[in-house]
Amino acid sequence: MIRNYKGLYVPEPAHRPGEQPDFAHISVPPAGSVGRPSVTVDASEIRDFAFRLIRVLDDDGIPRGEWNLDLSPELLLKGLRAMMLTRAYDARMVRVQRQGKTSFYMKSTGEEAVAVAATMALERDDMCFPTYRQQGILIARDWPMIDMMNQVYSNSHDRLKGRQMPVFYSSREAGFFSISGNLGTQYSQAVGWAMAAAADGDERISAAWIGEGATAEGDFHYALTFASVYQAPCILNIVNNQWAISSFSGIAGGDAATFAARGLGFGIPSLRVDGNDFLAVHAVTAWAAERARSGNGPTLIELFTYRAEGHSTSDDPTRYRPSTEASIWPLGDPIERLKQHLVAAGHWSDERHAALQKALEDEVRAVGKESESYGTLHSGDRPPASTMFDDVYRDMPPHLAAQREQAGV
Repeated sequence: MIRNYKGLYVPEPAHRPGEQPDFAHISVPPAGSVGRPSVTVDASEIRDFAFRLIRVLDDDGIPRGEWNLDLSPELLLKGLRAMMLTRAYDARMVRVQRQGKTSFYMKSTGEEAVAVAATMALERDDMCFPTYRQQGILIARDWPMIDMMNQVYSNSHDRLKGRQMPVFYSSREAGFFSISGNLGTQYSQAVGWAMAAAADGDERISAAWIGEGATAEGDFHYALTFASVYQAPCILNIVNNQWAISSFSGIAGGDAATFAARGLGFGIPSLRVDGNDFLAVHAVTAWAAERARSGNGPTLIELFTYRAEGHSTSDDPTRYRPSTEASIWPLGDPIERLKQHLVAAGHWSDERHAALQKALEDEVRAVGKESESYGTLHSGDRPPASTMFDDVYRDMPPHLAAQREQAGV
């Protein structure tokens, strides 16, 4: 819907609370209908890829087309486990937030493949520049879940010493760049990191994620300019989950064109992929990674998905969209779709899936109890006040040393 106020067009979502949602306007092409070009292709040769949708899994969970990389059952089962663990972790942390044990949390429900599948297509030491809904990167890289929980609680075992908001993780060892609340900066940082790596002869590449709303920020365009001019070896992901907090994608320009199309003006190959299709996300990321590593420059990827729940624990999505909207999203659920594929291929079963679900929930619960023993928002030990002076300077300057002494910490 577009309202006209004396010549000013104001985009509005198709449905508001209390209305019946309908995604008939979204075109879902058959799986396998988009070809797989060479990694050396020029952006102008695949212009239409920015407007099409790459899909591998069909409605029956059968892989189709040239983007099907015949991934091993072991890799797919590892991916399924990582997505399920991410969802179980999210559920636990929202529960403890509602209990007042932490101040804030953000779930990635419905978007697990965006992080997990992409991460598994990268090398372990490639650098990731995420936003706050890609906790699946850390889980896919087997980063200790207790470290993540300690950060959310800002407890006595928090490596970041309570200096970051909950879910703003950071891990150099896991190739996970510090999360920033200033959305869009991840792109500039990722491109700069990739340029530096290339200048040093480092074969690693970078990958960045931002939401579709952040493409309206200046950082997005600055980063694309540098990535294009210097052919930075990076992957620039746009997670189009339809909502930027309470603003629908049209406010950021999604009604005028696809978000992938924004890369074309910079001469960057740009693709759209079904973000709820694990196989498709993995395949497109692997293609972009090979392209970057072989010296062919950056790739822009729009991951078309849906934010199934609220923006954060501070958000009530029923105030701006129909409560049933998530249940009829036409691209389904990434976990259920990968499960369906594995069951159809004879590598999985409903019974094994249920058993794994329970085992993961038990694992998260046990880790949660240990983390809570180190402190939560309202109980337990905290990092001492003296740590505010740590990790800033290699050698503390005299004026700070004097202040620390005066403060008695």
